[in-house]
Amino acid sequence: MPQPHDPSLHTDRSEEVVLVDDQDRDAGTLGKLEAHRGGMRHRAFSVFIFDERGHLMLQRRAMGKYHSPGLWSNTCCGHPRPGEEVRAAAERRLMEEMGLACTLHQVFSFTYRAELGDGMIEHELDHVFIGTTDRTPYPDPDEVMEWRCIGRNALDSELASAPAHFTAWLPLCMHKAWEHHDKSAQPA
Repeated sequence: MPQPHDPSLHTDRSEEVVLVDDQDRDAGTLGKLEAHRGGMRHRAFSVFIFDERGHLMLQRRAMGKYHSPGLWSNTCCGHPRPGEEVRAAAERRLMEEMGLACTLHQVFSFTYRAELGDGMIEHELDHVFIGTTDRTPYPDPDEVMEWRCIGRNALDSELASAPAHFTAWLPLCMHKAWEHHDKSAQPA
């Protein structure tokens, strides 16, 4: 089995994304950079991992990332490859970026469009997954410069006081992801 940060797991910047219509039906493929430069709607995922206390694991994107470098974001995110199931892609990227494996549950999806600067535009139909772990991540330094776990009130306070320190998509979906986590963590 490949180990976290195994170079064979990673792809180059010419990787293709799956373009989609507003119903998440495939509409072709396009190079990842070209899709982001043109603001083309494509399939994506965001993973929110919580610790045993219910705190969210954030990552700070590495400075070498082609967009949103140095910004705090959810545990990991990415794009399924053409023909790749979204959950499998989320599990793959969680291992590649954070060196973690855990059970993921898809809880909702949403579409957003955000101009990121440097000519990059995110226009994604984003599938959101949650999971819980007590394991320590081992992030790939090419992907993640640091990580931390944070409670909801503390994150809300940071987002209010310094929104420019966070990715555009994090505030759009974190509360709903947290609500799903809180519901799943309640005793039956």
